[in-house]
Amino acid sequence: MSALTILRYPAARLRRVARTVEAVDARIRTLIEDMLETMYAASGIGLAATQVDVHERVVVLDISETHDQPLALVNPEIVWESSEHVRGDEGCLSLPGIQESVERAARVTVAALGADGQLRRIEADGLLAVCLQHELDHLQGKVFVDALSSLKRTRIKTRLQKQEREAARDARQSAPAL
Repeated sequence: MSALTILRYPAARLRRVARTVEAVDARIRTLIEDMLETMYAASGIGLAATQVDVHERVVVLDISETHDQPLALVNPEIVWESSEHVRGDEGCLSLPGIQESVERAARVTVAALGADGQLRRIEADGLLAVCLQHELDHLQGKVFVDALSSLKRTRIKTRLQKQEREAARDARQSAPAL
């Protein structure tokens, strides 16, 4: 297993729509393992393949407090969502340090293949429902900040670019002189 690099907003590759996985084979199972390792290392609860620059319909999640209940979904699709909505703060591994309030369906049903290639249906509410919708949006080339006003998106983009500049400057300053 190996940790993967997470794309950071506003990377254009986050906007690519993921393609359908043709077969759940050893390559996909390795991708799932690598994505789980990456998600856990980044202290996340969900990760879409798009976020690691693999544009296939794969997501991993683990909303458990103990981080020992991983869920891997291949070709996931929301097949039902409630008309009731909830609003809550969301964050994203592609937007470190950013949290904003987003409205989502309160309950969803998702159909997907598991890592074993078997079809499964997941009926979810609460945090799992929100996380599923968030990660499936990534597979469509959407990021949660798309639900915000253009002013908020611009402020977030500016803040993240400033953080990157500061991190690059700090790295240069701490580099050993040759």
